[in-house]
Amino acid sequence: MKRRTPASTWMWADTVDRLERAERLHRQFFRLTGGGGKPSWEAPVDVYASEDQILVEIALPGVPDERIELFCRSGELVVRGERSLVRRKTAATIQRLEIPYGRFERRLGLPPGVWELVAREHTNGCLQLLLARR
Repeated sequence: MKRRTPASTWMWADTVDRLERAERLHRQFFRLTGGGGKPSWEAPVDVYASEDQILVEIALPGVPDERIELFCRSGELVVRGERSLVRRKTAATIQRLEIPYGRFERRLGLPPGVWELVAREHTNGCLQLLLARR
């Protein structure tokens, strides 16, 4: 059996990172649907969990708080809303659009039990949700 050299280990780690990034971009940008108010992108999330609390941080740049809907159902947290494309008054042409816009929805499975939303904070383009086990 061949031993891995430091160079091959680095190349393997780089390949895995690139595949994960490609999958994330695919989920965010190519989950396009045929209109009708259906979501077109998923917001990236970080989730931290303990036995009786879950902290969810969702990146929602440019999405005002009043455009965000939350549902905490049995076994699932659903966050959805819309990020509008800002209309510029100048005659500039779009050179690049990397931040997704349109309707979004993110569904996260919750561990068994009854969970309650106990805190919600929306600052610096991130929505933080704290769930506690009842």
